[in-house]
Amino acid sequence: MYAGFKMPKLLPFGRSRMRWLLMALCIGATLGNLTLFFNASAMPFSLLILNLTTMLGVGWHYCQSRSSIELLPQELADRLLQVQENERHRLSRELHDDIGQLLTAAKLQADWIQRRVPAELQEHCTNLRTTLDETLTNVRDVSAVLNPRQLTSLGLEASLRAHLLRTLDKSSVHWSLECQQRLAGIPEEMAVAAFRITQEAVTNMLRHAQAKNLLVRLQRQQAGLSLFISDDGLGFAPATHPGREGQRGMAGMLERAALLGGKLSVKSLPGKGTQIEALFPWAPRSLERANISKDL
Repeated sequence: MYAGFKMPKLLPFGRSRMRWLLMALCIGATLGNLTLFFNASAMPFSLLILNLTTMLGVGWHYCQSRSSIELLPQELADRLLQVQENERHRLSRELHDDIGQLLTAAKLQADWIQRRVPAELQEHCTNLRTTLDETLTNVRDVSAVLNPRQLTSLGLEASLRAHLLRTLDKSSVHWSLECQQRLAGIPEEMAVAAFRITQEAVTNMLRHAQAKNLLVRLQRQQAGLSLFISDDGLGFAPATHPGREGQRGMAGMLERAALLGGKLSVKSLPGKGTQIEALFPWAPRSLERANISKDL
């Protein structure tokens, strides 16, 4: 959805001709006033009308220019998030297709070289292949984080499970993903929001919380899709205005929930862990489909 633009209705002769008309009026009024000033003559009625017409025209043009583009805050935020998603998809494709292919080609070249080098260089070739393997794996992981392609094919639950497996594989965190109902029929924008919020919460936990346990719960409710994320980490003091106080990740979560008409709350205290609750309401057009999917 593009940001809202409210354009004024122009006169039949168009905006360009209107500018030329206003310019002609201003020049005519200026020349007439200068002529009267230097000749010390009285102002004729026709020049007075010209001055008034010019003033009204300039004032009308000023008012129209102020209201010509009106950005609606929520639609602007929606557009910014959409641009961000599109950019993530583009970067993901470049990583997967371009850099991934180059690394794969480098691996093949390393294999070819290893078969032909003397024995004393075999160890170096093995280290090179190991480094290339790890780099390729990391590139694919980053590509998957930037663009979770599996959301469309596998659905929200499977995509979150795959992300948690990949992200927490080398950590000591014990995690659980609870989803007791089928999530078929979830709108794409809702699935993306739930995935990104979980992604941000898990990233913050790994960076700052030093948590031992993580719980992610998805529930289909009558009011909408419920997302609950809880960890037993160090906790923190949630900011009243996260964006102003440097908690950009938290601000992004709030924006994603708000754009769908939902709510997100964060409960945390130092040493008491963190709980994040979000509710994404069903859109009117998808409410009936969601209720049908719930009964399947």
